[in-house]
Amino acid sequence: MMEYLILYVEFFKAGLFAVGGGLATLPFLKAMIGTHPWFTATELTNMIAISESTPGPMGVNMATFAGFHAGGVFGSLIATFGLISPSIIIIIIVSKILDKFRSSKTVQNAFYALRPASAGLIIGAMLDVFLMAMFHLDYWKVDMAKFLNIPAILIFVISCICIWKWDKIHPICFIIAGAVFGVVFAL
Repeated sequence: MMEYLILYVEFFKAGLFAVGGGLATLPFLKAMIGTHPWFTATELTNMIAISESTPGPMGVNMATFAGFHAGGVFGSLIATFGLISPSIIIIIIVSKILDKFRSSKTVQNAFYALRPASAGLIIGAMLDVFLMAMFHLDYWKVDMAKFLNIPAILIFVISCICIWKWDKIHPICFIIAGAVFGVVFAL
């Protein structure tokens, strides 16, 4: 029972402080790897891929997936509820008081300052995902040949070129191609 309470609290913190959406939850999920045995760095990378390619908000998908790893179906419900609880609470509070303070310079400045903070969280998460996807970080100082994830780097470069040359290609095509290449290359 205590494990479920810890699961709820950890995802509540992620939901409370991950301003900017699903990608902003990544630093919190990454921190959970070192603190809790719920999932590994490799499983986090898989969660990101699955969450990006399934319908629904990425953060909620990741919380559900991580919660399932931590405690089955009940764990997925607890983690998901933990992640969305702060948003529900904040939306209720803000909706009640925002009309009164909408013209307040302090409120406008706070919203203005949240934008770069959100961008920083998202960029940091993007760099983490990039490093986890392109490199086998465990081999950094051990074996440089194993450090580079050559198939992943090739897929990344090909995707970038395709996006640059043919910007009309639907993102689902890249998701499907990535899955096919993953099966073929057995990353």
